[in-house]
Amino acid sequence: MQSDAPRYWEDHELGRKYPLGSTTFTEQEIVDFARLYDPQSFHVDAEAARESLFGGLIASGWHVTSKLMRLFVDNYIDTRTALGSPGLDEVRWLKPVRPGDTLTAWVECASKVPSRSKPDLGVIHEHWGATNQKGDLVVTMKGINMVRRRPA
Repeated sequence: MQSDAPRYWEDHELGRKYPLGSTTFTEQEIVDFARLYDPQSFHVDAEAARESLFGGLIASGWHVTSKLMRLFVDNYIDTRTALGSPGLDEVRWLKPVRPGDTLTAWVECASKVPSRSKPDLGVIHEHWGATNQKGDLVVTMKGINMVRRRPA
């Protein structure tokens, strides 16, 4: 976890973007992930992918979001106060992620509300994003997280 990452619900600053770090995609991991979870030809077969709409092998969007989740856990959430998520409101895969691409991600606190039913937790609405090494925005997400409130 980064030293400036928020710990409690009260520490999350509206409008602040928190860096999540970077991750690089290799051809082998793209294929391995896709074989297990999204075995479409443009994810698992380089030759078939060249003939596809994408003109080459690309990572599954689910692979991209999974690697961003890893960055989120490693560099942002505090395992002592993170209480899980009721889900995502939106995921957009804007550009293909190809072998050799490095994504740099962030999460922004878009809004926060205290829980009405559980006074010891609050809800954070977050906007996630990641750019590739060219600076192109490749993925956006809107997420919801439950975070422990500071003890009284």
